[in-house]
Amino acid sequence: MTYVILLLAIVSEVIATSALKASDSFSKLGPSLIVVVGYVFSFYLLTIVMRSMPTGMAYAIWAGLGVVLVSLFGYFFANEKLDFAACLGMSLIVLGVVVINVFSKTVSH
Repeated sequence: MTYVILLLAIVSEVIATSALKASDSFSKLGPSLIVVVGYVFSFYLLTIVMRSMPTGMAYAIWAGLGVVLVSLFGYFFANEKLDFAACLGMSLIVLGVVVINVFSKTVSH
């Protein structure tokens, strides 16, 4: 269940981050509310995850997958380009998350 809650925290953070641009520096109410509610919900879920997962591991997974998903959202929906270096870097982030989850003894399975 911990990983499901962590995934929900990541999705909530991705939605909030993706709405930042649309908020136009918090001058538009709708997107601004999405940002605030999304981040509050995401951090709340992250605190639940940290009850059963070390802080460093939870944050590494949350931040790493968040970066990749926000970048993919930008690529597919906001016409933001990703060059080879960006794709390679994000691949290394995903590989790092996999290594943590498969090989680290600090993450409870």
